[in-house]
Amino acid sequence: MKKMISLMAFVLLISGCATTYQPKGFSGGFSETQLGENIFQVSFRGNGFTRSERASDFSMLRSAEVAIEHGFKYFVIVESGKDSTISAYTTPTQSYTTGSAYGSGNYAYGSATTTTYGGQTYFISKPRAMNTILCFREKPEINGLVFEAAFVARSIRQKYGIAN
Repeated sequence: MKKMISLMAFVLLISGCATTYQPKGFSGGFSETQLGENIFQVSFRGNGFTRSERASDFSMLRSAEVAIEHGFKYFVIVESGKDSTISAYTTPTQSYTTGSAYGSGNYAYGSATTTTYGGQTYFISKPRAMNTILCFREKPEINGLVFEAAFVARSIRQKYGIAN
């Protein structure tokens, strides 16, 4: 019984938090692919405790960081996508039966009660956000949203308390 409680506490401890800002791993994270000299595809995948806003913000933060890491000051999002994967988990079922029997002479009387626990199905949504970005060393003269990479990175890090 102690092992079961310890295992449940460990599972809750590990899975009880939204995905942190980290490279892609077991519980999600960011990744990027360079598609051209100044074109990148950046994505962030969250776990079942991550809100879609957080996934979008972390995809934007990684976009800004990628631009900075490659020597660019500005970026434009040329394509953006958000979706989520849905998975289901059904808890195991357990049944317990208790009973009693009474005898009197040639007769026996009894009763039993069976109680079943578990069998609930939980649906888990894991958000993903993806940006395809075009980066620039100087601010481009184009119609559309041009993001200053350093400002975006600073702003989102501050929002989530992420150190540089």
